[in-house]
Parts: sequence; C-alpha cells; structure tokens
Amino acid sequence: MGVEYVSVQGVEVPALGLGTWRADGREVYRAVSTALEAGYRHMDTAEAYDNEEEVGEAIADSPVDRDEVWVTTKVLPATKLDYRRTRKGAVASLDRLGLDYVDLVLLHWPNPVASLEGQLAALNDLADNGAIGHVGVSNFGRRRLARARELSDRPVLTDQVQFHPFRTQRPMLRYCQDNDVMLTAYSPLGHGGVVGDDLLAEVGARYDKSAPQVAIRWALQHRNVAAVPKSTSPEHIRANAAVFDFSLTEAEIDRIARESPLRTGVAWMRGRLGV
Repeated sequence: MGVEYVSVQGVEVPALGLGTWRADGREVYRAVSTALEAGYRHMDTAEAYDNEEEVGEAIADSPVDRDEVWVTTKVLPATKLDYRRTRKGAVASLDRLGLDYVDLVLLHWPNPVASLEGQLAALNDLADNGAIGHVGVSNFGRRRLARARELSDRPVLTDQVQFHPFRTQRPMLRYCQDNDVMLTAYSPLGHGGVVGDDLLAEVGARYDKSAPQVAIRWALQHRNVAAVPKSTSPEHIRANAAVFDFSLTEAEIDRIARESPLRTGVAWMRGRLGV
C-alpha cells in the first residue's frame, strides 16, 4: 500500500486511517499492528473508546517510526466540558497512549451546555506547548464548525463526520472544501450497509474490487476527504487498504452517491447493536 495524503492548511495527513470504535484489548492491539504492517499511517481513537492504551502499545511495538504515524484522539463529551475538563481529558489521553504528543485532538461531540470557547482554548494551549499538533472537532454541523473556527486561535484542521454513499454530507463537504478544512469520514462503509449493495458490487466488478473497497475509494476521491474505516479482521484491514490502484469515473462517483436517511438509520442501528 502506497501512502496517499490529504493536503489542507499546509498539512499532509495520510488519507486512509484505521478506525477503532468498539474494539478493545488485544483485539485492537492486533488490528493496529496489522494495519501498520499493511501500510496504514493514520490511527484514530478516542477517550470514549476505552482503547487508547492498547493503540499506543501497538504503535510503540511496531517497527514503524512514531513520526511516520498520524495519531488522532478525541476528548470525551461530558456534562460540563469546559477549559479544565478538556485540558485534563487531553492530557490523560496522551498518558494512556504513552505518547509525547498527539498529532490531532478533536472535541468528540458538540455540547450545547459547555463553553466551546473554553474547550478550544484548552486545546490551543496544549498545541502551543507542543503536546498537540493540531485541533479539530467531530460531529459538528456547519454552523457550529464555523463558530469553532471563529473561536479557535489555531486553525480547526478537520471535522470528523459520518460520510458514505448513503450519507453524502454535500453542504458540509462544500464548506470544508471552500475553507480548506479536512472532512474525516467515519463509517465510510455505512456501518456495514454498503456490503451487498448491488450498485457498488456492479462498479467493483469492473475493477476487480469489492463493494466496501469501492465505497472507500468513493470517499477518498473527494477533495479534502480522509477516511477511517473500522475493522479488526486482518483480511478486511488489508482489503480496505487496497484502494489506491484504481480510480472511479466522475459518472460512477455521481451514481454511487444515493442520499438515504432510511438506509443510514438502519445501518447505524445495526452498527450500534453489533449485528
């Protein structure tokens, strides 16, 4: 797997990462180790995933140099997520990861009762001290993203949101592209909803690729988009990485995009229930 990058704000971010939601213990350790062996150079975790320690151990045990691996984590939303709580949470994440610095720390969810200014100030201060490379957000709508960009002393590098053929995020994508912000696509496989999709299978047959591979390629062919598909299966991790040796046509990209709240909702429920 050759590493491809998303270029935003003068920063080069590995376009394909490994998501680690709902993976823990030795399972996530093995997944991260396999991904690094397969050529991934972008790992995505979070305080809420309860697996930062194992992710950090796998990175430390890998022969891949730490400086070659982009690490993203997220601060857990709490009832009172202000400057103190945000700073404490981010520092605790570094400790669990066992890292001197984290490339990117995100506010995991918007919290209407918390001080967005205080949260961002905490991340900015940690970035000023070298503990964080960049700051970002996750699950923010366009208006809240715009507000975060206004309040942050440092550029907001990314908004990590659900992005797949049935959740196309067109207004958000345009906003990110217009403002040099990276859209990080979580659940690019639609919580497994792309598996068995007839159109994706049809397109994939032309390139000798699977439906999930086509879905990941679809996401990555959008400007300013990185993707972090989650998997713990060595076979799937390697397959998800084999998406840089073909390109979809513009017509195929347009056909694949089929906004469907129903399919998105069903897939989300399946993902939550683990079925």
